[in-house]
Amino acid sequence: MTHHKPPSRVRIMASENKARPRRYAPFGDIVEVAKAAPALYLVATPIGNLGDVTLRALEVLAGVDVIACEDTRITRKLTERYGIATPLTPYHEHNAAEVRPKLLARLADGQAVALVSDAGTPLISDPGYKLVRAASEAGHTVTAIPGASAVLAGLSVAGLPTDRFFFEGFLPAKQAARQKRVVALTGIPSTVVLFESGLRIAATLADLAAAFGPRLAAICRELTKVHEEVKRGDLEALAQEYAGDAEKRGEFVIVVAPPTEQQEAADLDGLLRRAFTRVSIRDAVAEVALVTGRPRREVYRRALGLAKASDDGDE
Repeated sequence: MTHHKPPSRVRIMASENKARPRRYAPFGDIVEVAKAAPALYLVATPIGNLGDVTLRALEVLAGVDVIACEDTRITRKLTERYGIATPLTPYHEHNAAEVRPKLLARLADGQAVALVSDAGTPLISDPGYKLVRAASEAGHTVTAIPGASAVLAGLSVAGLPTDRFFFEGFLPAKQAARQKRVVALTGIPSTVVLFESGLRIAATLADLAAAFGPRLAAICRELTKVHEEVKRGDLEALAQEYAGDAEKRGEFVIVVAPPTEQQEAADLDGLLRRAFTRVSIRDAVAEVALVTGRPRREVYRRALGLAKASDDGDE
């Protein structure tokens, strides 16, 4: 493989810190960099394939004083792969209250701090927004170093509308809470993107199929990794496939198409019918209007129509 030398602009000898070399090695060549300017850097890291990191991300990770990461074992695989010697410190939801003041103190002392997640873009379904808010309120510079994102990767290969999309992240683990949230998602008039683990993929797809019906969807497994796989079809068929012997190991991105006009009407009717079994028509209308975001008057008219059809024996 031909080795391409990085641009000469990043070949700057680091004189600020003799104790630790500030360098990275993208193509086998060692590139020395200057100390990064004081700031909080939000650095996107690969979601699987380590080759997806950007040269700018490597330069920043090599130039900062410390890298705050969810799991040092995962981030160390990236830093070791590219010869980066920057110290790592854990920063996650369980220690954030304790560690955040220490990171802010570093920034106040004129240091450069990088924040990374285990994979992808920081703060997207990962902790970190409180640190960003606190750093910004304290007057420190906050800079995004963009790169890999499982959300955008899933959208790009799904073959579904991308002009508008709603990112849900992970659904609740408990079935009752998950089903309630899935019902709420049916009223969103755009493509929906979710994350899921292999342990719950079958149950989640079953709940999605029950609430969304036969909407088109794409199930993206292990994106950018060796065993990347994308399955496309309607939700009901995909749910049946994953209820069987489909491969369930790995990390999943689920992309669900927006509803057609006919599906929107069917979704509304289905929500109202299910609500009728539990509450009065008035309460059902209030509940469904809240979940779907549709005008209460529209929902009320449809509820009366369904009730009349039921009384007349048409259903």
